[in-house]
Amino acid sequence: MLPLSIHFPGKLVFDRGCLQRIPDEIISFGATSILVVTIDPLLNELKSLFNALESSGMTVEVNTSIVQEPSFAEFNELLEKYSGFNPDVVVGIGGGSVLDIAKLLAAQIGNPQTLRDIVGIGLLKSRGKKLICMPTTSGTGSEVSPNAILVDETDNQKKGIISPFLVPDVVYVDPLLTLTVPPGITATTGLDALTHCLEAYTNNFAHPFIDLYAYEGMRLIGGNLVKAVKDGSDEEARTGVAMGSLLGGFCLGPVNTAGVHALSYPLGSTFHLAHGLSNALLLPYVMEFNLLASPKKYAEVAIALGCSPDETPEKTARKGIEKIHDFIRECGMPARLSEVGVPREAIQAMAVDALKIQRLLRNNPRVITEADAIMIYESAF
Repeated sequence: MLPLSIHFPGKLVFDRGCLQRIPDEIISFGATSILVVTIDPLLNELKSLFNALESSGMTVEVNTSIVQEPSFAEFNELLEKYSGFNPDVVVGIGGGSVLDIAKLLAAQIGNPQTLRDIVGIGLLKSRGKKLICMPTTSGTGSEVSPNAILVDETDNQKKGIISPFLVPDVVYVDPLLTLTVPPGITATTGLDALTHCLEAYTNNFAHPFIDLYAYEGMRLIGGNLVKAVKDGSDEEARTGVAMGSLLGGFCLGPVNTAGVHALSYPLGSTFHLAHGLSNALLLPYVMEFNLLASPKKYAEVAIALGCSPDETPEKTARKGIEKIHDFIRECGMPARLSEVGVPREAIQAMAVDALKIQRLLRNNPRVITEADAIMIYESAF
């Protein structure tokens, strides 16, 4: 059994309507200044939070500038802007990019290390600010993961900062916040969460402890995602996907993702496709490539997704791949790279870029060469 190291948030609250309890949580810190990173569509819903904090004597700054995957330059601008404010607590309420920025601001305000000093695994040495995260989509798992991802504009590559200091002190997950998420975003973020669980479960570094989270995450998302996409007001389905996404987030620190995420990075950095969509476009084709290396694990994936066992693990596993195709079709998502404007002539360059993401490729159950990456992209085209 491989060694295991996992960092949990100090407190986790999962409950419908728990947004209303966040003011008391923040006030209990005894803070005087708060920075809230969020999104414009939530501002009306968050008015009572802001009013409660200000009524208790706190100074509240709100930032809603993060609307897509952020760059190094954008983060550094925010860091310069809020270093003078020097909040006691940073609160992130939003999707994965908003949470990543909140996590990094809490770590970097007052930190002598520069952003480039901390890119990589375990290089961030401390975090001086209290940190609370609350997701509004069911996808990235950033609220409980030690990861933050930014685009480096100098080479147009996505780069990760991975550190236990990025795990928040307090996490609130309120499935009701996802009720108004549009079907397309529900689908792409849900497939992202499913990919977190699936890649952790079939990973070279898979661990029995994390398998518990990964398997249950696949089961919950597999059983609820299509329902949540087709009827966004279905609270039970939304709650199931939210819990599955949370469980996927717990997989990201100790085990992490693999080939799907590595190959999806160029789609985001070059063609600015949403991260979840990039994963969904590649997931069944990477599964097909990996199946022969780990048929038993992929058969278990299929069963978690609701498939019945077949006479061999390989046949069962292939049912799981078909189930992913079914999810994509039933959710109304594009199924091919050619459908989202990726030109075939870009495949070679994407393969070269994907091979740079060795921190994830080393996790894949089957070695992916440049030629393999080209073949997978061609299959997905």
